[in-house]
Amino acid sequence: MSQGTTLPPQMPSRYEEGPTPLLDGAEPPQNLDAECAVLGACMHKPDIIDAARPILGDGAFYRPAHETIWRALLTQHREGKPTDPIALIDLLEEQGDLQRIGGRPYVFQLANLHYGTGSAEHHAEIVRKKADLRRLRASAVRTLQRAQEPGADPEAIRSEVETEVRAERERALASGQGRLNRFARDGWSFVKETGADAEPLWGTREKTVWASGESLMIVGAPGVGKTTLAHQVIFARLGLQETVLEMPVAPSRRVLYLAMDRPKQIARAMDRRVFDSDEKILREGLVVWEGPLPATLDKEPDLLADLAAAHQADTIVIDSLKDAVSTMVDDSAAVTFHNARMRALRNGVEIMELHHQRKATADAPRGQRPSLDQVYGSTWITAGAGSVLFVTGKAGDPAVTLHHLKTPTGEVGPLDVTHDHKRGTTTLDPTKDPAVLLRSSPNGMSTRELATILIGGGDPERADLEKARRRLENLVATGLATKADGIAGGAGGGQQARYFASARHLTAVG
Repeated sequence: MSQGTTLPPQMPSRYEEGPTPLLDGAEPPQNLDAECAVLGACMHKPDIIDAARPILGDGAFYRPAHETIWRALLTQHREGKPTDPIALIDLLEEQGDLQRIGGRPYVFQLANLHYGTGSAEHHAEIVRKKADLRRLRASAVRTLQRAQEPGADPEAIRSEVETEVRAERERALASGQGRLNRFARDGWSFVKETGADAEPLWGTREKTVWASGESLMIVGAPGVGKTTLAHQVIFARLGLQETVLEMPVAPSRRVLYLAMDRPKQIARAMDRRVFDSDEKILREGLVVWEGPLPATLDKEPDLLADLAAAHQADTIVIDSLKDAVSTMVDDSAAVTFHNARMRALRNGVEIMELHHQRKATADAPRGQRPSLDQVYGSTWITAGAGSVLFVTGKAGDPAVTLHHLKTPTGEVGPLDVTHDHKRGTTTLDPTKDPAVLLRSSPNGMSTRELATILIGGGDPERADLEKARRRLENLVATGLATKADGIAGGAGGGQQARYFASARHLTAVG
């Protein structure tokens, strides 16, 4: 016999919406015995409250009296006070709830149950599952009621149902035992298995443009070739080319392209790189979403991950970011968008985002290095990105510069590149390639000499010298150059180290 049946009849749970023709006479999902067992165990052993609380979440008890007793237990435990029946009755009496929950006899009845305390967590799981079913039942009732209203709009109802399902799924993930261990892992696996040793999606381990598990944002003014560059990376992900800007690109299973900003122009841009022989790859490997999303990502943070799952895509391209978020300047919207970004990344989806710079900075000199605060919108937009590539130049200009403002590993560039607008390709400017410069310098080059060329003349700053040094050292590390150490200063003033193209490299290109 149910131990909780002696309680006087109570009002139904707040999750009930009233009788409907479909549910008349149907008892809402519940297990009063499990509710009583959890409450009784908590009175005997306060530590059980800590174990049961994350499992139950909010509003798990069906009987209102049980919910009131549970809240009293939480209050006592939080304040470090006893949770035995006598202390609990005293608190309930002070709150004016004692008679409403069945009086002193019912509290002692719960305490006298002999289920033991070892099964309390299992009983709490039962209570939570019944509460989840009641929520789903209530949602179904609301859907039925909306569908029966005059002039009901099926599309509006469908959208509301999807929103409720997402909210319920997130609520379920945020409660229960999984809430505290959903993203927890031991330290060794975190260090060794979270992608720190994974091959980059674009670039090398030493110089990574796009790292696995982190989003890549390509920023620039309209017309500087953000889309041209992004399309080459996409086609490389699909296996239609191996490298972009002479850097390797890892393959993808399927790319979902969110063409929200001028889809016809995006199609024309892609057509420059597409041939009849590519049909099978593009039909199977590329899915294009034309136009606005069903909702902005700051309103539905699960939508990005859901879209990837629906189209079985492991890569999503957002073109452009301003069309995916309701407002770019609001910090709270930016943080919510980042949550959407992270949920997709946690599901194994790689993300590339195309975005705009602030209009006030669009006319900055080409050689001037931009900064993250020139990216349009809240600072939290770039704060959550793994890599930020900024394209500077004039609209329609074939020659632009790529600046790597946020780097997963070593900085790439600045790179002076040339767009071929007819073919849709982008190539490095050979006059700024250190390997090419070394090959054409029989007497070698110093760090200062290279830095002066890379910045276009003038006196290089300390940061420019360090970047030049790293680029030369990388050529040495990869066997493309050799280094002659300098001489320390003295009466003669010393001599800088010089770098020379290696014999192997000269032979290979000769």
